[in-house]
Amino acid sequence: MKKTIVAAACAAAYACGAHAQNSVTLYGLIDAGLSWTSNAKGSKLWQAGSGNVTGSHWGILGRENLGGGTSALFELENGFSVTNGSLRQGGRLFGYQAYVGLANDRYGTLTLGRQYDPVVDYLAPLSFTGRHPGGNNLSMHPYDNDNLNNSFRVNNAVKYASVDFAGLKFGGLYGFSNEAGGFADNRLYSVGASYANGPLLFGAGYLQANNGGSSNTDGALTLTDRSFIAARQRTYGAGVNYLAGRARFGAVWTRTQLGGLDTINGANGLGLVQNGQGASFSNYEVNASYAFTPFFSLNGEYTFTQGTLSGADGEHRPRWHEVSVQADYFLSKRTDVYAQVSYQHIGADGAGLGADIGGQTPSSSNQQTVVGVGMRHRF
Repeated sequence: MKKTIVAAACAAAYACGAHAQNSVTLYGLIDAGLSWTSNAKGSKLWQAGSGNVTGSHWGILGRENLGGGTSALFELENGFSVTNGSLRQGGRLFGYQAYVGLANDRYGTLTLGRQYDPVVDYLAPLSFTGRHPGGNNLSMHPYDNDNLNNSFRVNNAVKYASVDFAGLKFGGLYGFSNEAGGFADNRLYSVGASYANGPLLFGAGYLQANNGGSSNTDGALTLTDRSFIAARQRTYGAGVNYLAGRARFGAVWTRTQLGGLDTINGANGLGLVQNGQGASFSNYEVNASYAFTPFFSLNGEYTFTQGTLSGADGEHRPRWHEVSVQADYFLSKRTDVYAQVSYQHIGADGAGLGADIGGQTPSSSNQQTVVGVGMRHRF
């Protein structure tokens, strides 16, 4: 729940009545907990963590009514670690988002700055890992290959989001390279749409990033943001959710194709993908939630991922199986406690890859289990 604070006290130059139309909103979420990992580089691991399920963050959202159905708006959103107070997203003060723009009741919203892409806006909420508010870090698809868990944001971005047309919403984004003579060197563009009709909600999105191993650190993506460093990344997919009383059921399909792949997660520790060869991931997720009471719900998902990875010793086709089950209990409208178990297994032709549940230390074997308990508070 967000609470609105008045941006400034009434002054002689301004009428107090203007505050009814102009506002600054402070909001945030803190997630702190404990987790146990069955295999972290060959050892069991107990640890305290920040954002085991939902990344801890806070933000400021401002809006000024310009008249005629048009408003100026801005948002500054910070990610941090609650365990040690450090900044996340590569040490950025506002690593989640930082943008300014205009919104119109008829024509939609145009914003400029560091922002989420339309795959995150329109498709991710239909998945368990990207469902808002908050998402679920322990349930991301391998290496968050489709960005449904929002591992990266887009710099230098111009973004448009439509108004709601009888349930239909759509948008697009372009992140500039900001490089003289290199218009396509480290750029990103993305489109997405969603449609709500009664108990059904549909969503789809497409994203393409051209970044490679470029030395252009001022482009759309930075090294600390990228899940992959590749000459080209294409991600696309679609999903559906169905609401039936207290239950919610969902299915999501995504595919990511990588050309000229150099590293995964910013390091070549895998030792498999090298020499600028390619890779692809196809993710098939089903998820469900059921609210037993207004305060207690049980949530879960299963994802099957087909991978193709090219290395110096030929082509490999690993298969990932992921299962997550979460119990969530709200102590109030703003505070909840949760317990979650996530399991990942890599099947045939895993090419020596260790299981790697999102946000955890990779396993030395082809399977890994993580048990997490924690508390979240929203303000």
